[in-house]
Formats: sequence, structure tokens, C-alpha cells
Amino acid sequence: MTLTRADPVDAAAQGPGLPERRSLLRIFGKKEASLLIPEYEYETIGPLVSAVLKEKEEEVDSYWIEPGLSLVSITYNRETRLKEYHLFEPILTTFEYELLERLYEDLRDILILTDIEIREKPAIILFRKTEDLLHQYGLILEPETMYKIRYYLKRNFLGWSRIEPLMKDLDIEDISCDGHDIPIFLYHRVHRNIRTNIRFPERQLNSLAITLAQRSGKHISIGNPILDATLPDGSRLQLTLGTEVTSRGSSFTIRKFRPEPFTPVELMEKGTFTVDQLVYFWLAIENNKSLLYIGGTASGKTSSLNAMSLFIPPLAKVVSIEDTREIMLYRENWIASVTRESVSSEGSRSINMFDLLKAAMRQRPEYIIVGEVRGPEAQTLFQAMNTGHTTYSTMHAGGVDATIHRLESEPLNVPRNMLQALNIISVQALIFRGSERVRRCQEIVEITGIEPNSGNVLLNNVFEYDPVSDQMKYSGRSHVYSAIAANRGWSREELSAEIERRRQVITAMHDQGITDFKSVSEIFSVFAITPDLILAEIGDLRQVLT
Repeated sequence: MTLTRADPVDAAAQGPGLPERRSLLRIFGKKEASLLIPEYEYETIGPLVSAVLKEKEEEVDSYWIEPGLSLVSITYNRETRLKEYHLFEPILTTFEYELLERLYEDLRDILILTDIEIREKPAIILFRKTEDLLHQYGLILEPETMYKIRYYLKRNFLGWSRIEPLMKDLDIEDISCDGHDIPIFLYHRVHRNIRTNIRFPERQLNSLAITLAQRSGKHISIGNPILDATLPDGSRLQLTLGTEVTSRGSSFTIRKFRPEPFTPVELMEKGTFTVDQLVYFWLAIENNKSLLYIGGTASGKTSSLNAMSLFIPPLAKVVSIEDTREIMLYRENWIASVTRESVSSEGSRSINMFDLLKAAMRQRPEYIIVGEVRGPEAQTLFQAMNTGHTTYSTMHAGGVDATIHRLESEPLNVPRNMLQALNIISVQALIFRGSERVRRCQEIVEITGIEPNSGNVLLNNVFEYDPVSDQMKYSGRSHVYSAIAANRGWSREELSAEIERRRQVITAMHDQGITDFKSVSEIFSVFAITPDLILAEIGDLRQVLT
């Protein structure tokens, strides 16, 4: 990857040449130079970048990605009547730009780490070697110039080039590049679908595409131009190279995920689930009821699956199976397995989800989590359910009837009599509430058996969403609750008391602002072992956190 003119260069600031260069750079003939410029601090030095808008643009929102160095301005374009996402980075003079390219080329030859340097922060090593090169050049940079040089070197060597600020923006869910010389489009948590001021020339886009593939541990080429992978930070990548399958050039879509998954308490605060639904899932998962989350794209299936996994007892053995890593569990007794493509070495073969699922059956798991059911592995998954293994998974489907139809059809081919091993189906959806798009659980349905005469699947609707009131309504009957009470030897009153105790715990976490992944997981784990301790500290649950 090389720096190109796509990086910010202010033509007005370039000046006539050498005289202005000397105002930013002092050239000394001696060999030794001071290399003690401290790291950039926004609070003491101030911003190195500011938003510059056109007359037709009106700012509606702005925030820092990296304080002082990368700024986002959300604008309203009066001509197109659309919002736009503008990213601003430090502007380079011509000399700074040429120096940056020279440093970039030279650093690629000397960035070989010693045993001592491996233990240091990569950014510090990069800055130190940069200063060594400047010393060899016989140059002393003004602090402002050094800060800008460092920013771009760090962005390109350790980050993702021009999309690095987008990767750092926590408000962005999806990054979509449709081809070269086409603006990048985003899905923003606040401003939804929005166009950016970032676009790539063809050569630079191809270079970025290859870099994305390589850092994901995969290979992409003209002979194999389509790739699905997981980036090192856990984001999902879909990538095409060149014009072989996408006529407008290389394209990529990055689906970003939070560093920490949503917790059940956070999903309750966002309105995806109610406290009664969370208690229902809690008891169902703890008592080994199998569960399937269904819905369309971006409906929150995987987020819900991750969140509900916190209800799994703390020492239970879990095996997860995925083709791209999305499941994140805060536990130790967990085998996280991922598929792989065949490699070129002799005797190697691809490992698909069916292979991993067969291997998981021999690992004596108490819970099996499959990232998404979409192929023949569905038969093995339902065989696992029918042999007593508790399984959780997701599936693309619009409703319960569509789910049953898809399970029974090609390529899944699950026999109908095996469907009754699945206990619960949770239907997720991305819907509008006014002008806001929100994720809601549409309904929770139990599969209660197969009707002997007609062969129809018997269903029981436990919770149903009312879009008018934006509330979930409980039907008052649950076969899962009845089966749990029967297995535990609870009376109706004892079941109601247990439900109320768990309601109190979740409500207390919400009221006390305990929503982070680690704390919520720890409270659920303590409750599974010593529930009386949690109930004794219900007024201040932070007392039980380590």
C-alpha cells in the first residue's frame, strides 16, 4: 500500500516551494538532531484539523474520532436535501506530503522488530524509527509537522488507511464501498444511511482490498475474487477484487461489531426485549431448552444470541461453530471453532460447519451454538437436539411459518418429526418507530409437538409485540415454564416466586446502571451458584463484583 494523492493535501497551503518549506522544516548540516518531540496531546496543543464546509452545506452534528486529529461533520446538503458524512484529517503541505512518502518507503525496509521491541507498543516503535530516519536525513521537524506525519504513518502502517477513522467511529454499523471513484456509504446509528466524502482511485482501492484480505488471514486474487472473512477486531468482511464479478471495480462491505457484545440489560434498555422476556430466556437456557433466533438482515439475531449466552451456567462446556467469527462469550470453558477453506498444500481439505458440528458431538458439550444455520449442518444440529444436546442458533427467515418451511426444504432437509426438539423460536425485526429504526422482538413462539392426525407443527405464542403501544404482551401460558416447573418439582406459586426473583435481579441491574458485559456476566454467574448472595445485596449489586 502506498500513499496517494487521495490523502489530504491542501493545494492552497502548498505555497511556492522551498521558502515555505523552510518555514515548516529547519535543515541543519550536523548529523545529530533532537528527537524528543513528545506525543500529541489535544488538551495542551489544540486541534490540528478543522471542518471546512461549502456554502451549500449546513452542519447538523460533529464529533471527534481522534481528538484533534480526525473530525467528523454531519452536514445537510441544501441541493440534494440529504445528509452527508464528512471526514476531516490534518492537511499536508507539498513538502510534508513528499516527506511522508519518503518515510513510508524507507520505513518498510527497516520495520524489523527485535526481541525487546516486541514487548513495546507498536506506535511507539514506529515513532522511534521515524525519528531515527529523520536524524539520518539531518532534519528537525516543527512539532506540528511531526504530529501530522505521525498521524498518517500510524494510520497507514497500524490502521486501515483512509477508512481507519471509520473503523474507529463507534456510531458506524456498516461501511460499504461499491467501486472505485464512488463515495463510500455508511449505516450510522444516529443518521442511518449516509454518503461520505471518501472515495478511492482504482489502484488504491485494489491495494486496500488486498490488505483487508491479508490481515484477515485469507487470500484473494483474480482467480478467486470473492471473499468472506473476519477482520482482527471481529468485524465481518465481504470483499470482491477487480472487475471480475463487480463491474464497477473492487468492492467491500464491513459489518462492524462492538468491542463488547450487548448484554441482556442493554437490550432491555433499547426496547428489544422486556424484563419478562429476559426472565423467560434466563430460565429456559438454564434448564436446557433449545432456542432459534430468526429474522432478516441486521435484525439483531447475533446480538441477541450473544446477549442470551450470558444466561448459560458459568462452568458449563460450550462449543460454538461459525464460518466467520461473531459469537463472543465471556467464559473460559468454551471451544470456539471456525470453518476454513482448503489450502494449497498436499492433502489439505476444507473444513465446513458440518465437519465442525460432527466434531463437536464428540467433545461432550452441554451447549452447542451455531452462528447461522443455512445448509446440511441443520440435520446434524437437530439430531443433536433430539439426542439431548441444548443448541442455539440463528436463521434468516421472516416468520415462524417461513422458518419451518425453510428447515424442511432444500438444502436443510430437516424431517418434520425432528422439529419438535426445538423448544423456542424468537422472531427479530428491524422496524420503524416514527422516523427512528429500532430492533424489536416481534414474537416468541414455542414448538409444543406434532399433531398426530394432520402432522402439523403445534405452536404456542408466548409473547407478541404490539406496534401501536410498542409493548410486548404475555399470553399467560407457556409450555416451557410448565415443563421447567414439572422437572424442578415446583408448584405454580414456587415458579412465580422464582420468576419474580429473577425480575428483581435484572431490574436492579438496570436501575443501578450495571450494563457492561463483564459485570452482568459476573452477576449472572454468582446467581447461578449462590442466588441468596445476590438477593441479599439486591440494593447495591456492585458489592458482589470483584
